[in-house]
Amino acid sequence: MTTHKDEIAAILKEHLRGFRYDLETQEVGVVAEVGDGIAHVYGLDRVMFSEITTFGDDVYGLVLNLEEESVGVALFGDTERVKEGDEVRRTGRVLETPVGEAFLGRVVDPLGRPLDGNGPIVATGKRTTDAKAPGVIDRQPVDTPLQTGLKAIDAMTPIGRGQRELIIGDRRTGKTAIALDTIINQKGKNVHCVYVAIGQKASTVARIVDTLVRHDALSYTIVVVADAHSPTPMQYLAPYAGCAMAEYFTYKGDDSFIVYDDLSKHAVAYREIALLLRRPPGREAYPGDIFYTHSRLLERAARLADRPDEREAGEDMPESENGRAVMLPREVHGGSLTAFPIIETKAGDITSYIPTNVISITDGQIYLETNLFNQGVRPAINVGYSVSRVGGAAQIRAMSQIAGELRLELSQYRELEAFAEFSSDLDEESKAQLARGDRLMQVLGQGQYQPMPVEDQVLSLYVAVKNHLADVEVPAVRRFEEEWLRYLHEKRDDLVRELREKKELTSEFCAKLETAVAEFKKRFGA
Repeated sequence: MTTHKDEIAAILKEHLRGFRYDLETQEVGVVAEVGDGIAHVYGLDRVMFSEITTFGDDVYGLVLNLEEESVGVALFGDTERVKEGDEVRRTGRVLETPVGEAFLGRVVDPLGRPLDGNGPIVATGKRTTDAKAPGVIDRQPVDTPLQTGLKAIDAMTPIGRGQRELIIGDRRTGKTAIALDTIINQKGKNVHCVYVAIGQKASTVARIVDTLVRHDALSYTIVVVADAHSPTPMQYLAPYAGCAMAEYFTYKGDDSFIVYDDLSKHAVAYREIALLLRRPPGREAYPGDIFYTHSRLLERAARLADRPDEREAGEDMPESENGRAVMLPREVHGGSLTAFPIIETKAGDITSYIPTNVISITDGQIYLETNLFNQGVRPAINVGYSVSRVGGAAQIRAMSQIAGELRLELSQYRELEAFAEFSSDLDEESKAQLARGDRLMQVLGQGQYQPMPVEDQVLSLYVAVKNHLADVEVPAVRRFEEEWLRYLHEKRDDLVRELREKKELTSEFCAKLETAVAEFKKRFGA
């Protein structure tokens, strides 16, 4: 039996018609050297900066160094599995952070993996971890207050939504306490919070999480942890990952607040990575781009400009003459991201390298002084060194009316107090001013985890600034303040409500307040 050549051709064509093939090319490199969480890889000629590479066995790497013959890769995962000669493959993806509403109330690592044992997290999407900061056109002025609940800050160094305010001071002076108070004070204000712990002890982080739980603040907070036991690349990555999680809410049009605790340890982690990557060391062995490392992070804090958007055509849309739905522009309010970077100084030296770098990037600083802390002043804020470059633009009208007199009084008190240390013979006017300053300091004092509504702050500071405490003994000032606020809420709640609604100290309101003070002082004296 013979087969015709045309039949053979037809059979081959039929088989070839159903044949499908895909060509896939992969750029594969080889580990030339590995140690201390850093791998030097040869063969990845087209790899991108910040691209993710895979080493197999669930070990990934982040490309941080691009050289002529090799690339430096920071390793994530069990780095002991990576050996010389292992294959390295590109993924073609830059580092991204999983984001979404599901992360609220959770404790996660910088890669978005849960650390609290409460099960997996279903992310809404992903954002570029090291995203570009919004430009000038995409921002609007910072003029909406973000209340910390602390009288000393809201009155003299006000914080606006979209601001970057540095908290700086020696260790154990209450830096983290201010950040936690601010988070606790956002309860019920639709502000999503992110707390980033960098290089902290695991016990310290556990105590912070417990504090947030006890004050019912964890439900609107994400805790990103790269503790002291975490690999150095994870500590470097933590603030960028936390910022990406906060930006998810910001670009939805909501307000968010993030704490970086602290950037001193972040700088040390980056220095370690840079030295292992054999980058040339600069001042204090930090790499030359340490300033850019922090500036590109902190510049992502912003109050976004309102932007026009277009609604989808739908049933609720008006129709034009030809029957087609008309696209109507809609104003979408821009969200905000407010940042509290924390810097730890040594022996109060704010002129060292990293503190001066971050001071120059931020919109002001809150300086906590060890001597004040040891004297029992809480929060231990040095009024002279603390400043907010946003100023009264981020205050309600009532607070700015009080704050102007308060800052002047405290500045004069500080100068006179320093002079009084060297002179025992003071005139009566100076003694009276010192006594007035002592009472102001008592009023500004506040217990930890006890943030106050802004109207209570104004009413409390009013009696101090208007000299209604002159006949009250200094040890009794705190009790006077507590009873004064209790009296207002129980007996004169109309004044509290009026101040909450109008946010201004009018002459008529001040007259009512003076009457209330006089009535209360009769009760207090009795």
